[in-house]
Amino acid sequence: MMAYLSIGSNLGERFDNITNAIRKLNEISKTKVKKASNIYETEPVGNRNQPTFLNIAVEIETELSPLELLSEIKKIEYQLGRTPQQERWGPRIIDIDIILYNDSIINDVQLVLPHAEFRNRRFVLQPLADLCGSKVDPITGKTIEELLLGSEVKGKVVKTELKVTLEPLRLEP
Repeated sequence: MMAYLSIGSNLGERFDNITNAIRKLNEISKTKVKKASNIYETEPVGNRNQPTFLNIAVEIETELSPLELLSEIKKIEYQLGRTPQQERWGPRIIDIDIILYNDSIINDVQLVLPHAEFRNRRFVLQPLADLCGSKVDPITGKTIEELLLGSEVKGKVVKTELKVTLEPLRLEP
């Protein structure tokens, strides 16, 4: 199964946090990071009184179910220093969200897929468009590129010169 994840960080060594998250995703059993988008510097959503984020999207191939994948992602966030009681839309060392999982539609207490807010967030859509711009959102029937062009999409997103190389995993200036 193919899944697309959004990874963001705005505390500590943001580049290292993202690289460490990708490395740990690759360590999940039956899961492999296949592609990574460009890295973007982005405005925070909600609480604007915090540092800017770095955001990236990754495409993974996994044999895990969506809920199994979510459980593994939560473990990675915890290992990298994220605490469960953090403020909603507040600063964070790492944030990993499952945006799309194949064409699955899930509306569960633990997990909503596609991600409930991704259609209105430029910091998710822009990196996602790098990877799969022609992929269709199973809810709206619009491509990622069409969603990105939507008038309701908010937030400043600036492409950085940094790149993640997956084999071997490293961050390049």
